[in-house]
Amino acid sequence: MTRDEQRIDEYDYYTEKFHLTNGDEAPRQSKAGRKPKKKSQGQIVAELAEAAGLEAGFQTTYQPARFETGWLLSSLQSFYDRTLITDVLSRVKGGKEANVYLCQADPATGLSWLAAKVYRPRGMRNLRNDRLYREGRELAVSASGVNRRRDSRMMRALKKKSEFGMEIAHSSWILHEYGALEQLYNLGAAVPKPYATSDNAILMGYVGDRNRAAPTLHEVTLPTREVEPLFNEAIRNVALMLQHRMIHGDLSAYNILYWEGQITLIDFPQVTMALTNPSAYMILRRDIQRICDYFALQGLVREATPITDKLWWKHVGIEPVRRPPERE
Repeated sequence: MTRDEQRIDEYDYYTEKFHLTNGDEAPRQSKAGRKPKKKSQGQIVAELAEAAGLEAGFQTTYQPARFETGWLLSSLQSFYDRTLITDVLSRVKGGKEANVYLCQADPATGLSWLAAKVYRPRGMRNLRNDRLYREGRELAVSASGVNRRRDSRMMRALKKKSEFGMEIAHSSWILHEYGALEQLYNLGAAVPKPYATSDNAILMGYVGDRNRAAPTLHEVTLPTREVEPLFNEAIRNVALMLQHRMIHGDLSAYNILYWEGQITLIDFPQVTMALTNPSAYMILRRDIQRICDYFALQGLVREATPITDKLWWKHVGIEPVRRPPERE
């Protein structure tokens, strides 16, 4: 079988996967001539729970809440099947958009633990509006992580915010985060190593130990000797991203882990493009301002605008648009 024969068109894939239409075509008629009924959120969650229940062979030490069981096991089942993880031990971070879980790594990986970031089902999350960050970047819809501009059907669905369009946007958000994480890790950035992605989760390196996940910087008062070196390391990562035309987009002490004197940057779904997003300069300045704000509390005062200008002209080199990002 050729690669083209193996590849399923993303449009048909997402329509079939989520039982949706794209808003531009009439729903397919059933054999009886009637339109299929739209499934409720409760029905979808129930089906996920049945499909990914304990009978699927994936049992976990962590006991998820009832509403959590279906989508958690469904999201992580492929990692279990691919012998990447053997167990889910605990939930280490909860959020409005996604939860992070500590997983027992399969011995074949040579690791003790891995972290799984699992997005909530769309009806149960509050995924922030990513229009500001999507400006100037292509839609990631390929399971291989390659960004490609898809046909007008997908773009119309996104603009209309139809059910189909919202699922495409969600999948693109996850694939974009995984692709950015993979690229940054390969460039030498202080980020978790990505291992795999599924339709609704990202599996990556875990920072911490069995008893405690690494805290974020906002939870930590740094030893005096570490303040300036860690500030420089944070700016090094910002500069490295910008050198490759990327801006984190939501960087702050809440998105930087601290463990044993080292920092690790996390959460990359909103990475934006420095050359093609008209708000890029101001997004960059906001990231740097937040870093400066945290380190000022640790006793190191630095001005965000001179740092932003220096990095911008060194790595981008075009006149920036100096306007505040639009409210989300």
